[in-house]
Amino acid sequence: MDPLEEHLLNLTRRRFFAKSASSLGATLGTFALSSLIAPTAIGRLRLDASPAAHVPTLGPHFAPKAKRVIYMHMEGAPSQHDLFDYKPGLRARFNQDLPDSIRQGQRLTGMTSGQARFPIAPSIFKFSKYANNQDGAWVSELMPHTGSVAHELCFIRSMHTEAINHEPGITFFQTGNQQPGRPSFGSWASYGLGSANANLPTFVVLITQANGGNVQALSARFWGSGFLPSEHQGCKLRTGANTVLYLRDPDGMKRDDRRAMLDLVGSLNESEFERTLDPEIRTRIAQSEMAYRMQMSVPDLTDFGDEDEETLTMYGPDVKKPGSFAANCLLARRLTERGVRFVQLYMRGWDQHGNLPKDMKSQSSAVDQPQAALVKDLRRRGLLDETLIIWSGEFGRTVYSQGELTPHNYGRDHHPRCFTMWLAGGGIKPGISYGATDDFSYNIVENPVDVHDLHATLLHLMGMNHEQLVYRHQGRDFRLTDVFGKVIHPILA
Repeated sequence: MDPLEEHLLNLTRRRFFAKSASSLGATLGTFALSSLIAPTAIGRLRLDASPAAHVPTLGPHFAPKAKRVIYMHMEGAPSQHDLFDYKPGLRARFNQDLPDSIRQGQRLTGMTSGQARFPIAPSIFKFSKYANNQDGAWVSELMPHTGSVAHELCFIRSMHTEAINHEPGITFFQTGNQQPGRPSFGSWASYGLGSANANLPTFVVLITQANGGNVQALSARFWGSGFLPSEHQGCKLRTGANTVLYLRDPDGMKRDDRRAMLDLVGSLNESEFERTLDPEIRTRIAQSEMAYRMQMSVPDLTDFGDEDEETLTMYGPDVKKPGSFAANCLLARRLTERGVRFVQLYMRGWDQHGNLPKDMKSQSSAVDQPQAALVKDLRRRGLLDETLIIWSGEFGRTVYSQGELTPHNYGRDHHPRCFTMWLAGGGIKPGISYGATDDFSYNIVENPVDVHDLHATLLHLMGMNHEQLVYRHQGRDFRLTDVFGKVIHPILA
């Protein structure tokens, strides 16, 4: 074994308690801004110096099409039946039992496994055909603004996943594994690409609360760095006066005082690093330096005062409401303009097991105009071709109704076998649909795409070979796609 790696693995009793205490302190916020990542020269040096870093230098493996990513995750799993996978033939099958030949013994959640029957629930919403670069894209009346940019979008109608419940489903989509503990997609992107802005984190998370309906738990580990160095974890921006916790100096502290304190603590941490060779010590130094710079950069970022009225109107009436999906879409554009590599937007509240028509109207109204505006805004600013936009939930919804079915109301259970997502910009072929489902939107009949394939394709667009972006942990080389995944070339421009 390499002697330096052997030294790092040698955990003495004293070092164990010291490391535990520092980790607990960071969790409690004792060491300011433990949630901030730090893509600085110090952080890069730490990666290069660590024997655990399997990739000797940071940066893409080949020229990237996408230099930045905006990932909109619709937490709770929106129904493909009611948004993007148009199945008009189902109207003639209203309230008929789902044929066994279609269900094929698929496993069910505990929420519908006790139902006596599985009545087919066609969508009550009308669909319109929007021009694209093929024969048109059918989009629900719930999302007319999104339909208006169909010529920019690539709909993947044949996504499927292994997970059937939310927590493992989101974990799988974000980390490539259903079990907690792996690095998130954004963390892998940060690790592979490095930073393009020394004053802001490489990976930023924005959260919008639900407009009603069921709300699932949103775990911080969804944007965690797992076993990657901790500077690659996502930094969550909050609404309100404290956009980032512990960013503001205490009353009475001057800027020069803060600088002197950081210099002193930094020198002490450097001495500790020389003694222990613990790479996380330099991460803490870099976190503090990042926090110091963010004290100046964050207020400018979150102030929309320099946006013209045309732009604000384009994003919709909620754009001036902090934390709204509209405000977060505009904030995502401002972050990417400033060189932030990976922005993740979570929109909560898509888990419609009952009262779906009412709740989906509310949810769709909140996201439709802002997400379409984001595509248009990036296009007019010349940023879309190098910005990859992702829109997806963690799985789909069933064609059969959960609970009582009426002509005007129904619910839908979880469905991992098939669902629809869309991509735009960043090397994606615009205005196309890829894959297809059967007449019930229950099974895939053409070009299936699993989560590992999606991750491999997205990494490819960012200039990274998913088989080469690896990190050694506990004696094994890990990667986002594990031992799976293939690039979906037909959707690439």
